[in-house]
Amino acid sequence: MDMFSFLPSFGQWRLWEDSKVIDIPPVEVHEIETAQEKPARALKHLLKLNHANYAFLWNERKFHNHAPHILSSAFLQGADADDLNRIYENESKSLDPWEDSPGEISTYDWRDYLSRREYQRAFVDFFEDELVRHSYDWKAVVFQYMFSGKEPIFSSLVADLGHPLIHLAYAFEMSSREVAMEALGMTATCYGSIHKYLDDPSYSKIEPSYRTTSLLDILAKVRADKQFHDLFTTSAEENINVLFRSHEAALLNHWNAWTIHDPVAQFRDSQEAAAALLVATVSPAHPKYNFFLVHILTTSHAVRILLPLIPGKFQLPLVRQWWLMTLSVYVAGLRPEIDLKRIKGYDIQGRDWKWTAHMAVKGKYATDAHYVKAIRALREAANTWGDPEEYYLRAAVRFAEEFDDWEF
Repeated sequence: MDMFSFLPSFGQWRLWEDSKVIDIPPVEVHEIETAQEKPARALKHLLKLNHANYAFLWNERKFHNHAPHILSSAFLQGADADDLNRIYENESKSLDPWEDSPGEISTYDWRDYLSRREYQRAFVDFFEDELVRHSYDWKAVVFQYMFSGKEPIFSSLVADLGHPLIHLAYAFEMSSREVAMEALGMTATCYGSIHKYLDDPSYSKIEPSYRTTSLLDILAKVRADKQFHDLFTTSAEENINVLFRSHEAALLNHWNAWTIHDPVAQFRDSQEAAAALLVATVSPAHPKYNFFLVHILTTSHAVRILLPLIPGKFQLPLVRQWWLMTLSVYVAGLRPEIDLKRIKGYDIQGRDWKWTAHMAVKGKYATDAHYVKAIRALREAANTWGDPEEYYLRAAVRFAEEFDDWEF
């Protein structure tokens, strides 16, 4: 079954006729299910083992299972089977085993259980039952449930710091049925109110006080916006909910200020901004790399993976929901100054992507999922756009060398 064969059931959307707004080539897909190489086979078995044994939400369902992220990122940077087993052993120590949900979910009531985290096992069971109905075409299941209804769960992919989005991207890049079912379940259980800003067009029609095509210009205005002064004293994920409750109008003003005239070029610019938000914000006031800002980079990478694969109608909405998450995370992370000289003026001293890959796989922080993912994201951005001035390489080398723990 072709992944788009079910789309006519969506009637008026006619997604299968949509042209691509952001026309970039897909990344290489790794068919680990049929691969014969030892690292790929190890990755396949470890992803299946994680899927069978561990919930995708743990620690009272507040944290997310990063095993597929770090295993895939390490594999893509040259990890061998021993490396992958070592990573899995470390990552799985803190995870929670599956627990039964209070009840089952069906095709008739699945939306009634959105955002109910205690149903994570039931959602995975439900989506895996749907695999049978779709002849085990996991892409058909993903596309049907991700894009169905007037308020598709797609519009909440960036909830929970974008973990559902990241999970979905690795499912496609590794062609993993198990990770795909987890991604659907995670999107459903982490479904949050952020969806309304995409689903209700009135939020996007608010006339902003200014307009620009530059994300860095907007971030500079956000940093100078007195409405956000003294709002938070510590960087925390909980700040995001407070921000939307107390300063929604100010946030949406900056969100709608981004005017998109050239989608491909401006998506490229957004990836440069994502790199800057991680690497160019370290300073004497913020001497460590920011744990929340790294999610802007890793979700930008996920957007890059998914853009060539999703219907054209949803490409700009995906970028715009990433941009809304970026703004909220930047404010919640205390709006550090962005100093591009930290990247553009950095001397890499002859080090290259082989060096960064070695740091990611064999270095001191090779078992830190966010560290490994960030290096991988920067490398893929360089592969996507070219890196003649070594912007992404400089960012990756500096991050890989300097990192010594996260600022929370």
